[in-house]
Amino acid sequence: KQSIKPPKKPQNHQPYKTNKMRKLIKDKGSLHSGGHHHYYYDTHTNTYYLRTFGHNTMDAVPRIDHYRHTAADLGEKLLRPSLAELHDELDKVRGGPRAPPAPGVQRLLGACRHKKIQTLFMFSKEPFEDGYANGEEGAPAGDAAAAYTPDSKGVVKFGWIKGVLVRCMLNIWGVMLFIRLSWIVGQAGIGLSVLVIGMATVVTTITGLSTSAIATNGFVRGGGAYYLISRSLGPEFGGAIGLIFAFANAVAVAMYVVGFAETVVELLKENGTLMIDEMNDIRIIGAITVVILLGISIAGMEWEAKAQIVLLVILIIAIGDFVIGTFIPLDSKKPKGFFGYNADIFMENFGPDFRQEETFFSVFAIFFPAATGILAGANISGDLADPQSAIPKGTLLAILITTLVYVGIAVSVGSCVVRDATGNVNDTIVTELTNCTTAACKLNYDFSSCHSQAGPGCHYGLMNNFQVMSMVSGFAPLISAGIFSATLSSALASLVSAPKIFQALCKDSIYPGFQMFAKGYGKNNEPLRGYILTFLIALGFILIAELNVIAPIISNFFLASYALINFSVFHASLAKSPGWRPAFKYYNMWISLVGAILCCIVMFVINWWAALLTYVIVLGLYIYVTYKKPDVNWGSSTQALTYLNALQHSIRLSGVEDHVKNFRPQCLIMTGAPNARPALGCFAPITHIPDSCSLPSYSMKELSTDLAKYQRWLIKNKMKAFYAPVHAEDLRDGGQYLMQAAGLGRMRPNTLVVGFKKNWRQGDMRDVETYINLFHDAFDVQYGVVVIRLKEGLDISHLQGQGMTYFVTSGEFFYSKSSPLNLADQRLLDASSQFQKKQGKSNIDVWWLFDDGGLTLLIPYLITTKKKWKDCKIRVFIGGKINRIDHDRRAMATLLSKFRIDFSDIMVLGDINTKPKKENIAAFEEMIEPFRLHEDDKEQEVADKMKEDEPWRITDNELELYKTKTYRQIRLNELLKEHSSTANIIVMSLPVARKGAVSSALYMAWLEVLSKDLPPILLVRGNHQSVLTFYS
Repeated sequence: KQSIKPPKKPQNHQPYKTNKMRKLIKDKGSLHSGGHHHYYYDTHTNTYYLRTFGHNTMDAVPRIDHYRHTAADLGEKLLRPSLAELHDELDKVRGGPRAPPAPGVQRLLGACRHKKIQTLFMFSKEPFEDGYANGEEGAPAGDAAAAYTPDSKGVVKFGWIKGVLVRCMLNIWGVMLFIRLSWIVGQAGIGLSVLVIGMATVVTTITGLSTSAIATNGFVRGGGAYYLISRSLGPEFGGAIGLIFAFANAVAVAMYVVGFAETVVELLKENGTLMIDEMNDIRIIGAITVVILLGISIAGMEWEAKAQIVLLVILIIAIGDFVIGTFIPLDSKKPKGFFGYNADIFMENFGPDFRQEETFFSVFAIFFPAATGILAGANISGDLADPQSAIPKGTLLAILITTLVYVGIAVSVGSCVVRDATGNVNDTIVTELTNCTTAACKLNYDFSSCHSQAGPGCHYGLMNNFQVMSMVSGFAPLISAGIFSATLSSALASLVSAPKIFQALCKDSIYPGFQMFAKGYGKNNEPLRGYILTFLIALGFILIAELNVIAPIISNFFLASYALINFSVFHASLAKSPGWRPAFKYYNMWISLVGAILCCIVMFVINWWAALLTYVIVLGLYIYVTYKKPDVNWGSSTQALTYLNALQHSIRLSGVEDHVKNFRPQCLIMTGAPNARPALGCFAPITHIPDSCSLPSYSMKELSTDLAKYQRWLIKNKMKAFYAPVHAEDLRDGGQYLMQAAGLGRMRPNTLVVGFKKNWRQGDMRDVETYINLFHDAFDVQYGVVVIRLKEGLDISHLQGQGMTYFVTSGEFFYSKSSPLNLADQRLLDASSQFQKKQGKSNIDVWWLFDDGGLTLLIPYLITTKKKWKDCKIRVFIGGKINRIDHDRRAMATLLSKFRIDFSDIMVLGDINTKPKKENIAAFEEMIEPFRLHEDDKEQEVADKMKEDEPWRITDNELELYKTKTYRQIRLNELLKEHSSTANIIVMSLPVARKGAVSSALYMAWLEVLSKDLPPILLVRGNHQSVLTFYS
């Protein structure tokens, strides 16, 4: 408290921390405090001081902790003081209910209690400049608590070399390097082989650049490719790719382990030590191997990383062994085609020699899977110390190194080994042959029998022997060790990647059925359940032991991920979102688009049916996630581009003149709280209404809260509308504000929709005056007006306090009640949802008595275009004369035909002007009696004063002047009951009252008598500008 004075600080006092406080509060340095906040600790009382710019203030300076997510991994989120805390009147804020301490404060206080620290005071040397004592409100205390962070001891985080570079190199250097690259050189030649490697590198480099751009656009958590794609393109694409990418990695474990097992079985076969037979030996060795790999993975990421380092060393030694061997051409290896570096061999092998129906693209399809694996580092993004720095450096450097090695080995093996060799030492040339021009002939070996169909064939050379690198190497067992290292390292990387990706996917609840796999164990949050699942999938495919069919699908799954990563960068750049600010600048949106297209092309080059299957699976998962609509909001580029497109189209539309053919009613619906009058809200999707607004009587501070709440309500109940509250003194002011300001460009409302004021006779007549003046204001700004009346009423707000809730399923409302309702309330609830129910075969009666431009006819037509109303037929009622009913019917039928509006019947009413029944006239006079002025029975001065104070009163002169119009409304009600009592809905021309001539009470009485005791009725009056046309 301010009254407590801190002890005077000694001169030359140095900040001091007790051991206990040192554990609780750590100075985060310039990164967190930016040098603006200084912490002082009193020697005697452990007093904590927070100073900003040299004086105490509640206003916070910029710091990183204010921008963290609630579940931040790197530190506690701090809450800066709210605008209300800084701006509201001091007495009001102090007197209000006190908010609970911020999470950081609660954690600090809890830690203090746990550590048995008795007192933690916050003193202030001088009062806050904005009137608060130090520590009185939550924000400064929150800053104090920021320094406390959970103990992170034992959590393993990797740098860019150990975490990304090593993993990517091991994954890219696969078995292809040792047993297929030489065959590719033999088929395509050195030139085209380098081109094949270059093309694959172009795809992977573009993807690497795109990955770097996304990874440096904000903090990256675990999940690898799934996290990058989902946060960029949204949960739909992310959820689809995440699932197939995790599955692809799980099956890739089986592929790599089977490759390892096949190599081991080949060695056993050469030595005659097979256990059972080749197939079953592969299964046994594969099963044992995957169990060992699982054990290494479960032991922890640190052990797995150490294993990867050992495997990389073995792999590099194997590559070095090959390079050394190329400089040692032994005579014993010459019959097998190895002669050392030779220009003639280089020139002979430079061009292609495709055999056995191989082509450039088929060779490319075989090589390309060797270039994948560039996401091995990104897949463990959650285990990297600094993913934003590690992923770009490690991935791009790994691509560069592995590409140079691939090219170097391709050129080396193509310069040392001929395409065909017999392996027979007797094929040396003793005498010069005139018809032998190959490089081998020039080196005194004749392998021409390899091309002879009658010959035994050749088993050596680039084209015939997959073990060329073993043959060339200085010590062949090292190449076998390299093959083991390549397969096992790739298998281990995939075994770690799949559970990490799947865990991140499950944490986001994209697929609720997989929620159990989101749980992590230990300080590293290891996905043990994911490891077991990946192990079971891999073991299943190992037992199949035939992966030639599944391999193209897996390659296509990886390529689909690459394509979407590239497309994510293009999409984010195209959306021009302010949040797209990658620290990695060496990318281009169009190059990323080219990369995405190239990935799609390569998918078809590798295997067309696998590509189609991949597209079908991704599309199916995309549709599923879109249908489920997971409750996540990651600020994806899809949202940004949607906003940008909407803005651009709105601006473009504003430059186009309105045309009658494109007119649609854009309604401003005065609902109050939308859930209080759901029937009015239901009117929006019926008539293609793009804008729904309301006028709640809330304070300015409540508007933003209610805006978000009620907009969610509209979305949840599938109402295609916007909620726009305003703060106004009364209904008329609010209506004027909305009619002037609601909407955007051409999307502005043009029709005012209100509910009928059912209780007008019991309420304050000044409210009726305001209600009717709203109609006049709408007509003044050229709005159409629609009044909706249900005989049961519209407002159900009084029922919501009785434990009644309602929800929507398949477009229909259902209600849940904690207590039974009376009959009237039950009917009110049923009526409020009737517009959303299937209507069946019935009628929509249109009483088009006056030409208002066609809005009275257009609205019922739009209603019939809706699925639930499509079986309803339109019946049209018009006024006419007794002696020309047939003529008027034909004229209206012609007009409707030209408008291309289907109708079931046209009825001409020749008796509209007939005097209504006496009892109905008497009932009307009884209804208006309390609102009459009766000026003839009063003194002139008294009558004038009364009319001035109560302008809504009905004068005797007015009643006599509009007697005919009054009788017409009474008569129309009689005709409506006679002809339209069974209609599903009635749409009728709204009578217009001249402003300043007809009192509000009389006009309200007309609407009352016209629409009472009828099915749902819409009283419609357009702005008398054409909204229908018969011109094309």
